[in-house]
Amino acid sequence: MRLRWLTPAVVCGLTLVGGARARAGDVEKGKALFEKCAACHSLEADHNDEGPSLAGIFGRKVAAVKEYRYSAAMKRSDFVWTDETLDAFIQDPQAFVPGNRMPFDGLMDKGERDDLLAYLKQATAPASADDDQRRGRRDRGVGT
Repeated sequence: MRLRWLTPAVVCGLTLVGGARARAGDVEKGKALFEKCAACHSLEADHNDEGPSLAGIFGRKVAAVKEYRYSAAMKRSDFVWTDETLDAFIQDPQAFVPGNRMPFDGLMDKGERDDLLAYLKQATAPASADDDQRRGRRDRGVGT
């Protein structure tokens, strides 16, 4: 009998813990955090600075920006940038890809990483054809 009571409590506890991990990031806080990244990374496609452009990074293979000179460590790496890989890399770039040239100690706070990733997801997403079409209509004064 006692075990039947304990099982739902454990399930509820695990659900709450899992929900806390999956918290949605705050885009505005992420935008403020990105200021640290902006010293080296651009959000504009084909505009590399000290670091490669982050435009369209989600779903892109590591070291795939052709116009950027990556470290040998990044070139040897074989993964795609996802929420999980970016989270791990931003937490500790040298641990995730030992020998890379990124001079950043990492962002240890999980909440801050969630915020930064939420901003990056929004800021680096390619514009859809619908967005382009609406923007074009606005530029011509149509539909406003």
